[in-house]
Amino acid sequence: MSPSRLRPADLLRITDQGAQDVLDGRFADRLPAGGRFPVAQRWSVRLHADDDVDVWLISWVPGEATELHDHAGSLGALTVLSGTLAEYRWGGAELKFRTLAAGDQASFPLGWVHDVMQAPDTTAGPDRPTLSVHAYSPPLTAMSYYEVTDHGSLRRTRTELTDLPEGQPA
Repeated sequence: MSPSRLRPADLLRITDQGAQDVLDGRFADRLPAGGRFPVAQRWSVRLHADDDVDVWLISWVPGEATELHDHAGSLGALTVLSGTLAEYRWGGAELKFRTLAAGDQASFPLGWVHDVMQAPDTTAGPDRPTLSVHAYSPPLTAMSYYEVTDHGSLRRTRTELTDLPEGQPA
C-alpha cells in the first residue's frame, strides 16, 4: 500500500507545473534578491505545502552532494529547470549513474536510495547553479543515509527527522 494518495505520475505533473510556474515568474517573490542564487552553497525554498505534498525549488552548486539517502516514507519526483544534475542510485548490487538535463524528470518510489549533485559538465556555469523542482508525498518528515560497504552492500548509517529537501542543512 502506498503512503500517499498521489502516484509518481502525479508528482511528475506537480514538479513540471512548479517548474513552469518558476520559469513564468509566479514565484519571483520567493527567489533570492535580484534572482542571484548563492554560488557557494545549495539553496532551497518551499513553493507549496499541504497535507498531501510539499514542493521545493532547489539550487545546486559544484562540490555539494546530498550523500546517499532515501526519503523515508515519502515518494518523490523532480523536474530540472536549468543546468544538469548527476544522480548515483543504488541498483541492488552497485551504484548506477545518470544525468538529468534541463527538462528531464525523475520519480523516486519508496526505498529509492540516491545521491544528487550538480553535474560537473553542467550548462549552468560556475556562477549559475542548476535549478530543480522537487515534490514529496506525503510531505517529507525524515531521511535515512547510507554507505556502500567494502562487501558491496548498502548499510544505513543514520536517520534524521527533517522537513527540508534532499539533505539540505538547516
